[in-house]
Amino acid sequence: MKVLGVTPARGGSKGVSRKNLRICCGKPLIAWTIEAAAASALLDRYVVSTEDAEIAAIARQYGADVLDRPADLATDTATTLSVLQHVLSALPSDVVVLMQATSPVRDPDLVDRCIRRLLESGADSLATGYMCKCVEYGAEHRRQDAPGFFYDDGNVYVYRGERIIQGDPIGGRVERVLVDREQNVDVDDEFDLWLAEQVLERRSRRARSGAEQ
Repeated sequence: MKVLGVTPARGGSKGVSRKNLRICCGKPLIAWTIEAAAASALLDRYVVSTEDAEIAAIARQYGADVLDRPADLATDTATTLSVLQHVLSALPSDVVVLMQATSPVRDPDLVDRCIRRLLESGADSLATGYMCKCVEYGAEHRRQDAPGFFYDDGNVYVYRGERIIQGDPIGGRVERVLVDREQNVDVDDEFDLWLAEQVLERRSRRARSGAEQ
């Protein structure tokens, strides 16, 4: 059983220019995900898929392997599925763990918890997220009474390699891992970047405080 971690990181970005390289709490945004992958005991290999030379250099600086991505898979219209299929064509794997660089906040054991959950459950795919209780204005029921739905936060996805190759990564049996709201931070604009920094700084203070006790 070969488990591969992948972070797609193209150079273009609409909401935040050069987002993957923006400094977030003292280091490039992508570095937080690279370090989370390095902390995993279950990933056999981890790669950053990019067409951008600067991103590739930073990824290598933080210890990641880099897979060069063709330019046609780095456009605004290129899909994550097509990127993952390209990665698997070069690095065949049984399980693929998608870790987005835009989600810098993760518990140290989150990646391995997700991998174990997929393998133990026998599911086709897995996503992290939270139960969303949003309701449309004017709805007749209170938010507290809304049934809610699982909102995948983009932090960690785990897929079967064969399903990615077949073009249906999600499949019919989906497993979910609920995570706290701190880990739901997904950097899409400047406010998200600010919020990620606040969360990371608070978690760092808590860790230091715990170590001193």
